[in-house]
Order: sequence, then C-alpha cells, then structure tokens
Amino acid sequence: MLIELILALVVGVLIGTITGLAPGIHINLIAAILLASLSSFAGIPLIALVVFIVAMSITHTFLDFIPSVFLGAPEEDTFLSILPGHELLQEGHGYKAVVLTLYGSLFALLIILIFTPLFILFLPSLYKTIKFIIPFVLIFISFYLIFREDNFLLSLVVFLLAGFLGIAAFNLPIKEPLLPLLSGLFGISSLIISLKSSKNPKKQSLLPLKEIKLSKSEFKKASLAALISAPLCSFLPGISSGHAATIGSEIIPQERKGFLFLVGSINTVIMALSFITVYAIGKARSGTAAAIQDILHQISLQHLIIILGTIIISGILAFFLGINLAKFFALSLNKINYKKLTLGIIIILTIINLIFSSWLGFIVLITSTSLGIFCILSSSRRINLMGALIVPAIIYYLIN
Repeated sequence: MLIELILALVVGVLIGTITGLAPGIHINLIAAILLASLSSFAGIPLIALVVFIVAMSITHTFLDFIPSVFLGAPEEDTFLSILPGHELLQEGHGYKAVVLTLYGSLFALLIILIFTPLFILFLPSLYKTIKFIIPFVLIFISFYLIFREDNFLLSLVVFLLAGFLGIAAFNLPIKEPLLPLLSGLFGISSLIISLKSSKNPKKQSLLPLKEIKLSKSEFKKASLAALISAPLCSFLPGISSGHAATIGSEIIPQERKGFLFLVGSINTVIMALSFITVYAIGKARSGTAAAIQDILHQISLQHLIIILGTIIISGILAFFLGINLAKFFALSLNKINYKKLTLGIIIILTIINLIFSSWLGFIVLITSTSLGIFCILSSSRRINLMGALIVPAIIYYLIN
C-alpha cells in the first residue's frame, strides 16, 4: 500500500506540474477524466487515486502562477496576479513575481495545519448555524465587489450574464458542465486575447532567493489578510481564490509584493481546506474535492491524515519545482514562440471539450469564451465571471 501511495503522490505532482504550466488545462478536467474512467483502475486502492488528486491539486496551486506571470494566461484562481506580475515582468523581474507567489503558497501550508483541527472541531456546528444565511452572504460579497468598480453597471451585467450561463450549463444534459464553462470563461478567452496581443518582454533577471523577500510590514499585512479571508472563503460555495484575495486586500490594503504573496497563499489554502471541508461537513466546494467525495463516498480519519500528509509533502516538492521552473521560464522567455504555444493549447482544449461535453458543451464553450472575451475587453474585473458559479449556488441555497 505504501508503495502505491508514494507512486500516486509522485505521479500527482508530475501531472499537477503539467496542468499548472499549461494555461487553460484545469485540474477539474483531469479529475473528470479520472472519474469517467474509474473502472479502468480496478485493483488500485481508492486512497491511492485520492492521493493522486490531492497531490495534483496542491502542486497545481503552486505552479499555475508561472503561465499567469510569464505568458499572461491566467486561470480563475490566478488572474488577480496578472497586473502586479505583469508589471514586474516588464521590469525584468518576472522570476521575482513568481517566487513571491511561491513564498505565499509555502506559508499556506502553515495556515492549513493551523486551521485543519479548527475546521474539524467547529465547522460542523458553525455550518449548521449559518447555512440559512449562506445565499445572503454570497449576494452581499458579490454586490459589494461589483459596486466597488468604476463601471458597476457593466460589471453587474457581466456577473448576471455569467450567472444565467451557469444556470443553463448546469441544467443542460451535459456530462461535465464545468469543463466548457470554466474552459471558456477563464481559459480560451484569455488565451485568445494573449494570442492577439502577445509580445516579448525585456530580458529577465534572476535574483538570489535571499534578495527576494517582503519587509516585516508587508509580510504581516499579507499574512494577516490570508489568515482572515482564506479560511472564511474555503467553505462558501462559489467563492473563489480571487474573491478571497480581493476581500483580504480590502480589509488590509496590500502593496505589490505583499499582494502576490497573498494571492499565492490564498490559492493553496482554499484548495487544501476544500478537502478538509468534505471531511468536516460533507460538502465539496471544488471540483477535485467533489471527485474525492465520489471516489471514497465517506472520508475516514485515516483518509484525512493521508490527505493532510499528501498536502504537506506535495506542497514542499512543488515549491522547489516552482523555483527551478520559474528560473527556466525566465531564461527561456525570449525563445518561446507564444503564438504557436497558445494556438496549440486552444486547439487541445477545444478537442477535449468536444470529446467530454458533446455538441451542447461545445455551444456552452463558445458562449462562455465570448463572455470571457467581452469581460476582458470591457475592463470589467474577471472576478465577476464567477457569477457562473455563485448565482446557481445562491438559487440552490434559497430553494433548499
């Protein structure tokens, strides 16, 4: 059993590296493929499949800032890093930007260890108490962020359109509705924009790690913001890392370096605590957490200990992988043919969606891609596209 678990962890880290570096290819896609072909893994312990999913997911959260910073192709959990990351990239410090997010993700492992027992002890009773107000909390957070924007009417339109699209996708006979929905809103749309506007930045510098650090003030503010916002958003359905980072930075204003640390930390905390949430209250708030729930049905304490160990080990491995891969990208930046790489990923994503979501899913893909492009070109914050998940969640909790 131990050998299978180690192999599953290693393979999970490798696949998580691929999904993290390939913009637009989401871990939910791999989890969906695994669930669809579960019968092919007969003879393999179910917990080994779970270890694979957890290791892949955590590794992905460490590494998915690399394409976000260097290629300008974010996912729904990393798009907030684009502005400060792009600024540093244009200054020749893209490596520094990625390392700051890696520091945040590494710090997240400590937050996870602190909050895991708290979630187990207090979340069941807390969730029962606040369950009836969850839709109103989601409405408040959504409208607060919308009305903070300059053009709040446009942002409201984007949010509502995404919400209607999400409702339609979840009610159509599509096997994997999240696949075309997320691929279009956050994957292909950003890839098309980057395909149109891609240009090579200036030569990148590689600072020693000891010179890449936050001041004590920046670290305190970023850490406190992560400690406040990430655990809160870890069990609320439809609330993304982007929402948590925005909430955290609203509570405690961040400078550029601190914000990158904050986004990296929150990204990993929310992913990891989504697995703990399944154990604590039986609710999955991420696609990979839902996949684990489908595989195990009932998560035991032994399963939880293995999952927690996998989170820590894969996180440490992913940190060192991320440092070296960021160096490679920084050195190879001007040698990469952006347009060919981006076009290839768009074609691959389209084919995958056709295979797993059929023609109805393809229609959702085209629609969500169009909405994603509209959002980017209209300068509305892409966090409003999360209406595709938040609006269906609000409706679900209002009627149940």
